[in-house]
Amino acid sequence: MTGRPADSHKMLMEVLYSEHHRAILNYLYRMVGDAARAEDLAQEVFLRAFRALPKLPDAANYRAWLYRIATNAAYDALRRQRLLQWLSLRETDVDDSSSVRPEQVIQHELVQEALMKLPTTYRSPLVLFSVQGHTVREIAQMLGISEGAVKTRLSRARELFRKAYDHEA
Repeated sequence: MTGRPADSHKMLMEVLYSEHHRAILNYLYRMVGDAARAEDLAQEVFLRAFRALPKLPDAANYRAWLYRIATNAAYDALRRQRLLQWLSLRETDVDDSSSVRPEQVIQHELVQEALMKLPTTYRSPLVLFSVQGHTVREIAQMLGISEGAVKTRLSRARELFRKAYDHEA
């Protein structure tokens, strides 16, 4: 148990939410392929984090911890719905403004469909690295695996993504 009082937990959680909510939401969207589900999962992630915060050591890497919770939440959701490859893209995070060209929307959908064909074991590190911009070391911490495993999964993920994307396009 840490020495943080309850009020400081609430303040810390507010800071964590404001700093990481958008990135966690985008990550979850790319993991599950549905904006509404991603929003629900993001709420679940921060609720789980709030409940677990008192047990977390003071020196914890909060970002890695939140991504680990998000990854577990996404895996749980995907396990509940085994029809992963048949998920349709209902909403996108593409801006609704008139400046979005139809070919951009099509490109976005093709990328999302190719991502959804990847097993979650490969999709997760690929999204964290290529979309979210995290380092191999950060991804290893977030997923609780070695840096070597991250590199291997990234390599395999890129190969599988290329095949899936070429098949979609």
